[in-house]
Amino acid sequence: MEKKHKFSIWYVLLGIWAVLILNNLIYQSIGPEVIPYSEFLSRLRQDKIKEIAIGDQAITGVMLDKDNAEVKFKTIRVNPDLAKELEGHTLKFRGEVESTFLRNLISWLIPIFLFLGIWYFMMRRMGPGAGVMQFGQNRAKLHAEQDVPTRFEDVAGVDEAKGELQEIVSFLKEPERYTRVGGRMPKGVLLVGPPGTGKTLLSRAVAGEAGVPFFSISGSEFVELFVGVGAARVRELFSQAKEKAPCIIFIDELDALGKARGMSVVGGHDEREQTLQQLLVEMDGFDPRVGVIIMAATNRPEILDPALLRAGRFDRQVLVDKPDLNGRIDILKVHAKRITLAPDVDLKILAQRTPGLSGADLENILNEGALLAGRADRDQVTMADLEEAVDRIVGGLEKKNRVINQREKKTVAYHETGHAMVAAYTPLTDKVHKISIVPRGIAALGYTEQRPTEDRYLMSRSELVGKLDVLLGGRVAEKIIFGEVSTGASNDLQRATDLARAMLTQYGMGTTLGPVTYSRRNQPIFMPQDSSYLPPGQEYSEATAAGLDDELRRLLEEREDRVNQVLSEHRDQLEAVAQKLLDQEVLESREFYTMLGLDPDKAAGQAETEG
Repeated sequence: MEKKHKFSIWYVLLGIWAVLILNNLIYQSIGPEVIPYSEFLSRLRQDKIKEIAIGDQAITGVMLDKDNAEVKFKTIRVNPDLAKELEGHTLKFRGEVESTFLRNLISWLIPIFLFLGIWYFMMRRMGPGAGVMQFGQNRAKLHAEQDVPTRFEDVAGVDEAKGELQEIVSFLKEPERYTRVGGRMPKGVLLVGPPGTGKTLLSRAVAGEAGVPFFSISGSEFVELFVGVGAARVRELFSQAKEKAPCIIFIDELDALGKARGMSVVGGHDEREQTLQQLLVEMDGFDPRVGVIIMAATNRPEILDPALLRAGRFDRQVLVDKPDLNGRIDILKVHAKRITLAPDVDLKILAQRTPGLSGADLENILNEGALLAGRADRDQVTMADLEEAVDRIVGGLEKKNRVINQREKKTVAYHETGHAMVAAYTPLTDKVHKISIVPRGIAALGYTEQRPTEDRYLMSRSELVGKLDVLLGGRVAEKIIFGEVSTGASNDLQRATDLARAMLTQYGMGTTLGPVTYSRRNQPIFMPQDSSYLPPGQEYSEATAAGLDDELRRLLEEREDRVNQVLSEHRDQLEAVAQKLLDQEVLESREFYTMLGLDPDKAAGQAETEG
């Protein structure tokens, strides 16, 4: 493999320094003998000077040495009235204009070469395509067939997406199977899904399975400050892809480039929109027989331009969703191949503890477990390491050194116990897995972890009401024990309010609006959202809004009354569990349910009535 030599400005400076030293050495070796001016006057008075040339700064000439041999000499001129000294001696003397050509040339060349060296160094540091004349060059990274080792067996938890992409691989390998019956290859495949679910990995697996070159570029790398640069890069990318066909072009984060036109505050002629229009033209003018497939990934499909999503451009949209239970087990098995696991590790239990996590999160959990095992100087990763890794990923870093006074610690213990007991005595709620009053993350002084027994995709009104009860449990427990509430319940109250409002305005589970939904338009599908940062988007009258506020307050008050009834009936258990939690700080699921006299092997909701 050919070695690439990196340019350094120090090479230029070292070269200039070497040239100057060499020039000085050569001049000293072949140049005239340099003598002091006093010796020149002495030899002059002894008539040892044969010939001289007088310049503005120096005197050069020929003199006689001790053996009366003629030698050239040079001295610095000191006496301005030298002509009077020379008149009484028999020698030839003349004036001479010193040549400054070489000195002037060097004084010009050194700054020029230094400037060029610095400029070249800066251009190299900016990377390829960063020069003034190279803005239009695309920045796609080309991976040859042998440089893409990823295969479909390296991707787990997204079986449906892999099945969709198998056809693309088959078409690239055997196009005649489809063309002989009049079929054409899809021009574009759009992978949509939440972050970390493996969209980029899937695209690499398609290229690896098909054995074709793979162009990879981010959507933001097309757009530059200068107008027309992005469009030029798109043209060059597609031109290079046609030369390498069959091949795959993968554009990551397509929403940075393909945002719907008209959404920009700059106007309709900004650089991003010109780049998008060029991409639409290139995709529309593609010949399916060329064998170039465009793959793109995004987690914001709702903001993409409709022209990108029409048939003939991105013909297929493949959902790469978060994995279910079996998918999480498969993902953990793939990433566990490089980790030495202890015999007590059960990946199924770990998968049950991590609903809603993506493949990247699961890989991070295994890596954190390995780091914890290495920190403890163990040769294997135990289940305790992985349990702690889940707590670190979900809850945040444990703050062992945070000092909490006893009253605050007692408040947190009753608060978390209230959440857990309401979950235990409320039907259709997730099972309590762990209760902790160890501070974690930025502001969490404790947490109650609930683990679902199975993946859920729909929720009934009873289940949502149960979630409201659990959220209000901590606040009500504080009120029962201390007679007042603390600021620790603020986040619970906000989440309960958002959930109750969604039940009334989006899910049609209230009486004020009835079977009507007033959800905000164009909400992110896969990205997490905080309603406090979304625009109001109110689409109903003030009278309806007032009625909605009354029903919202009434719903939360009803649930608070129910939670107060449950915790008041089981106050002795509330105090016993909270005291146990104060003593050991962490309470596991089996011990918690045993203290309540409930079966720890049942999921949850072992209450007598819903309330």
